[in-house]
Amino acid sequence: MIKKRRFLARISQLNDSLGIPREYDRARCLPVQVEATRLISIGPDIYDREQKMLSGAARALQSMQQAASGDGVEIQVVSAFRSVEYQCSIIRRKLEKGQDIEQILKVSAAPGFSEHHSGRAVDVTTPGYPVLEEEFELSDALAWLTGNAAEFSFRMSFPREHPHGVAYEPWHWAWTA
Repeated sequence: MIKKRRFLARISQLNDSLGIPREYDRARCLPVQVEATRLISIGPDIYDREQKMLSGAARALQSMQQAASGDGVEIQVVSAFRSVEYQCSIIRRKLEKGQDIEQILKVSAAPGFSEHHSGRAVDVTTPGYPVLEEEFELSDALAWLTGNAAEFSFRMSFPREHPHGVAYEPWHWAWTA
């Protein structure tokens, strides 16, 4: 409990420094996502950066990728675990480019609230589609994921109709087991 209170205090300070409204979590109906600590490598992403997930999520993702491949669909990793500090750096870069915090929060979760902190989330793509763009919804990969991801305990976190005030993200999937 003390560890969680320290984490929440840290998140509150970071979000205050970024200009994120204190009522962000209630307004967006997003739970706090405590950073995972027991992560394993899932190999490199499409940018050749090592990515990590919780071991159960990593095994499920690998099984899902193999099943998709067997059906002629390639599911590539764009991003998996992200630390709170990394999430802060994403928001800071956008602020430095002159973006408004409200606009940023429509496409990026506030530090402490990203599913990527949990080690259960993964952003994916497939060859021939722009990375992290809505156009991914037209891909065979999304069609395959929509029909099969639940078998591997993955779900799309931000479908078109959701209550979180974050943009539709057909590429963002979270392991729910």
